[in-house]
Amino acid sequence: MARRPDATTRHPAQLLALAIGVVYTLVGIAGFFVTGFENFAAESDKTLLGFEINPLHNLVHLAIGLAGLALWRRLDTARTYGWLLAAGYGLAFLYGLFAAGNSDINFLSLNGADNGLHLVSALAGVAIALWPADRTARADRSR
Repeated sequence: MARRPDATTRHPAQLLALAIGVVYTLVGIAGFFVTGFENFAAESDKTLLGFEINPLHNLVHLAIGLAGLALWRRLDTARTYGWLLAAGYGLAFLYGLFAAGNSDINFLSLNGADNGLHLVSALAGVAIALWPADRTARADRSR
């Protein structure tokens, strides 16, 4: 009978994906206590721990967090999550460079703190996606 992997046999990339998933899920939920559902996709003066948010931004955090919770259990899916984080937050960082402070295009209500976090999240995604495997397949020595 195959043994199910437990926390001691998980790859560090999987545990990082889990941690990011938990944090973003909690931040997404907490954000709604701050913003409610008003000004759904508009620039807002409401913040959570210094990060500007609106209800759409909260939904994005919730979706990213739940994806992490769904994908962390296997290394291949955790790596996919890492690539999604890297691409999504890399683009969010670039968008935020132009959108922060520009209410005409800032539909996610981003500020400088958000941009910094998005860059760190993108880099964490790269780490998850590219973290070297601890084991390599054995070469077939029967030849």
